[in-house]
Amino acid sequence: MDETPDRIEKRVTLNAPIARVWRAISDSKEFGSWFGMELDEPFVAGRTVTGRIKPTSVDAEVATSQEPYRGVAVQLDIERVEAMRLFSFRWRPGAVDPAIDYSREPTTLVTFALEQSGGATLLTLTESGFHGLPLERRAKTFAGNDGGWTAQMTLIAKYLATHAQG
Repeated sequence: MDETPDRIEKRVTLNAPIARVWRAISDSKEFGSWFGMELDEPFVAGRTVTGRIKPTSVDAEVATSQEPYRGVAVQLDIERVEAMRLFSFRWRPGAVDPAIDYSREPTTLVTFALEQSGGATLLTLTESGFHGLPLERRAKTFAGNDGGWTAQMTLIAKYLATHAQG
């Protein structure tokens, strides 16, 4: 029996106003800078945005780990963009082998939710829908994304600390 959880949840309190955190997650250029992706189109609900992995500009060690995937296309189906509150998209996690057609696989839902927390901002990231992934990829993809999202929470904090005004 597969015991892989269906969802990942990460929380981080960011020492930045909610408007600044919102811009870092909802502006596709800023998002790409800390996340490690080059996106040419803005995030608009109902649109599909394609990006390519490009190592993060925020952390040299993480950038080195992203380097083998440089140029790999990533498709984000933008679901919701609710200013200062929520940004979500669907994607196919772990779809990095160019020899495999992942287009028939289900997507997972990634949600960034923001809450004011004193002078800081609480960012809650969830990714759900892992039980829909093919069994042979499910556990590895979950483990990779669980660690990946932990790293991404550190990256956005570093990005905001060095790009306070954007």
